[in-house]
Amino acid sequence: MSDDCLFCKIVAGEIPADMVLENDHVVAFRDISPKAPTHVLVVPRTHAANVAAVAASAPHELAAMAVAAQQIADDQCGGEYKWVFNTGASVGQTVFHAHGHVLGGELEESIV
Repeated sequence: MSDDCLFCKIVAGEIPADMVLENDHVVAFRDISPKAPTHVLVVPRTHAANVAAVAASAPHELAAMAVAAQQIADDQCGGEYKWVFNTGASVGQTVFHAHGHVLGGELEESIV
C-alpha cells in the first residue's frame, strides 16, 4: 500500500466509493466521471503503478482482475465490454495504481 495513493485509500476503506465488487484480490467501483453506461474501475488490492507492473509482480492478481471484469460485464451489460488500461501520464493515466476500466453499453466515440 502506498500512503499517498488514492486507490490504495479506497481499497483500505479510507475513502468511500460506489463499490460494485470486492474479493481477496481486487476491488471494483464506479468511475466518478463515466464514459459509458457501465464504467467500473477494477483495481488490485496490492499497489502497482500500472498493468505491466501487476503482470510482472503479481500475475495472479491480473488474472483476478480479468475474472472480475467479466463478472461485472455479465452482471451489468450483457457480458460484452471493453477493458481499457492507461499506462503513463501522456496517455491519460492520472492515478498511478493499476486499474482497468470496464466499459459497456453505448460507448462515447472518444474511447472507441
